[in-house]
Amino acid sequence: MEKRAAYESVLPYVREWIGYKVWQLRLPGVQVAVGFEGEELFAGAWGYADVEAGRRLTTTDRFRIASHSKTFTATALLQLADAGALRLDDTVGSFVPALVDAGSPIAGATVRELMEMGGGVVRDGADGDHWALAHPFPDAEQLVALVVEGGAKVPVGSAFNYSNLGYGLLGLVVEAVTGTSYAEHVRAAITEPLGLAHTGPEFDPAHEDAFVVGYTGLHTARTRTRVPHVTTGALAAATGFHGTASDLVRYFSAHVPGRGDLLSDHAKRLAQRKAWSALDTDPAARGYGAGFIVDRINGREVRGHSGGFPGQITQSVFDPASSLVVSVLTSSATGPAGMLANGIVHLLDAAADEHAAGPALPDDVDTSRYVGRFTTFEGITDFARVGDRLLAIDPTQPVPTESPVRLDVVDADTLRMAAGNRFGSIDELVTFTRDESGAVVSVRGDSGMTHRPWSVPEETPEVAAALV
Repeated sequence: MEKRAAYESVLPYVREWIGYKVWQLRLPGVQVAVGFEGEELFAGAWGYADVEAGRRLTTTDRFRIASHSKTFTATALLQLADAGALRLDDTVGSFVPALVDAGSPIAGATVRELMEMGGGVVRDGADGDHWALAHPFPDAEQLVALVVEGGAKVPVGSAFNYSNLGYGLLGLVVEAVTGTSYAEHVRAAITEPLGLAHTGPEFDPAHEDAFVVGYTGLHTARTRTRVPHVTTGALAAATGFHGTASDLVRYFSAHVPGRGDLLSDHAKRLAQRKAWSALDTDPAARGYGAGFIVDRINGREVRGHSGGFPGQITQSVFDPASSLVVSVLTSSATGPAGMLANGIVHLLDAAADEHAAGPALPDDVDTSRYVGRFTTFEGITDFARVGDRLLAIDPTQPVPTESPVRLDVVDADTLRMAAGNRFGSIDELVTFTRDESGAVVSVRGDSGMTHRPWSVPEETPEVAAALV
């Protein structure tokens, strides 16, 4: 099966799986988009943008995408370098002279070293409680003071140390080079040329209704509470951006080598190659490039970024080789954006797997007769089309394709469990019972047990509000 067709075959199940995870994990809201070869293949939204107000989440509601901001800052700097407006080996002190005047060793860090998180800058400063909304995010003067007063924790260039303050300094570099504000420049250089209508460098209180409400997590309480929006001051270059999953798919598609003119391919390669590993003991571990996280999912190389803002967790990944892009935005602290993005990539890979066990489904099989969600007293099973296979999947798992059972078609009402974990009922039959209209009444399957059709209950605003 051609790759795009394979991806499209499983997208209906992606919608079902995400919908189940939102219900299972009691998530206030989730937004997802998938792109391939520069086109959006899928966009969806589940839950609420504002639970208390009963405002349903849409694909155009804006999330705080936090550290995705670093990719925009790195892109702006690479554009300026391509244009000859700066050199990546220029020192940050040449653009932020207050660091030189104060004798800070960070003044000698290069733009490239700060982009790659090798500048030796402390992560958030001695008082990072702006992340807990205990006080405002620092302005430019306060940012420089934080860096001067204990901001250097290791020698410049000696180690990987993720730093929001370092990217705040890079925002000041952008302003010094362009003579405009950081926000004005990234709008003119990145978001407007790409047509990112719902993406910007900072929260705008005048358009608060366009933003998703964030909520606390369930790690210390049985219910969630809403988190107010705040602006990010001089840390906008590190964490200020907002956006939608669809906009992020368009944005990261422009970072695929050979596609678009946002950056030269040379600059893209520079940004996306791994400069550091996050684990000193494992050079092959997840790492960092110049503004981009470097990682692997299911054996494929991916790039992108995560984002953690008070009450909102987000994740976007793209494959520079194939152009696949997945973006997942969640509106709760500890939201499982990374897990959901990982699961989606696994589903897409399973659909496009040319070496999957067993023969492909015959062309004349109507798989809609079998797909659905079925439950017993013990658990839940999804029957789903994944590429040219029919699979039984456990949707409760973080990776839904971790231990699937392949189902072969015997006849219009019978499947055979043809391959999978043999602690189950492999080589046995699955039989469907239908009513006069042809709707499935029950399925007798694994362990010979009767499974009943089940779907996620419709959640009213009143029910959702009871969870916060």
